[in-house]
Amino acid sequence: MLASFGAPSVGRSASPEPVIVNRGNPLFRDRFTADPAPLVVGDTLYLYTGHDQAQGDAMFDMRDWLVFSTKDMKTWTPHAPIMNVKDFKWAKKDAWASQTIEKNGKFYFYAAVEHDDSRPGKAIGVAVSDSPTGPFTDARGSALITNQMTPDGKHSWEDIDPTVFTDDDGVTWIAWGNRDCYIAKLKANMTEIDGPIRKITPPHFEEGPWLHKRGDLYYLTYASLDRATQTDEHVSYATATSLDGPWTYRGELTKSAKNSFTIHPGIAEFRGQGYIFLHNATLTVGDQGGAVGRRAVTVEYLQYNPDGTLKPVVQTEAGVSVPPPPAN
Repeated sequence: MLASFGAPSVGRSASPEPVIVNRGNPLFRDRFTADPAPLVVGDTLYLYTGHDQAQGDAMFDMRDWLVFSTKDMKTWTPHAPIMNVKDFKWAKKDAWASQTIEKNGKFYFYAAVEHDDSRPGKAIGVAVSDSPTGPFTDARGSALITNQMTPDGKHSWEDIDPTVFTDDDGVTWIAWGNRDCYIAKLKANMTEIDGPIRKITPPHFEEGPWLHKRGDLYYLTYASLDRATQTDEHVSYATATSLDGPWTYRGELTKSAKNSFTIHPGIAEFRGQGYIFLHNATLTVGDQGGAVGRRAVTVEYLQYNPDGTLKPVVQTEAGVSVPPPPAN
């Protein structure tokens, strides 16, 4: 049991960077991480995360974003923080959920922050780098999306949790939201909205959308909450044959995360295998135990049924440190 589920060993490779050996969930156990967002570039998977630093009973204290990389899902290299919320000069706090995408040889990083008092509420910024490990710099000098751009929203934190996806025609889309799910096209420069912002809110949508495509089917996976029956977020998903919809609700994909009100899916196919990254709150670092503001990233295998629907995901301690279950 200890060999499978014990804390990951940390050693030294030939490079000056440490190496974290995956021995189960959570993946990284020397710090609190949340809101995982994978990106595959060639033979490497990069995993972007938030960085929980809350102490005691504090809810959220997130100041910078981290990235880890792997070539085999067995060992991970942690890199220097890619960006601090202060690098968005128009933002005042909250380095919340993010996602990075590659386009035309550059890497674009979309992240939720708290805007300064000139445009109160949550907002989404975009930064750019020549490298997936950064450093990233503000690509606009202003927010890409502000609370004032979604006036139908019922609260000031609806413009969070961006997900970005480039379709087969080369057009990149961005979706985001809390309680409502919004979607819009991005211009080719990746720093401007192209056309209208639309709602595509599926049943029980709470936050944390993730867009991906397999074959001819589009998937919208998200943190869901049935407020009549549930107290913690689950993960649900919907599918469509076009990003314009209509979206068909497919039900829950996985249950709530242990000890955590929130959950946040990030999906990637890497070396022919599907993965879903999540977070829970089971980690203890020093004298700080897992909590709503102290989460830890996990990963499980993601598998598909012949009709394109997703097989239910069971969250485990072993994660992907053991072989995947049979496909059928």
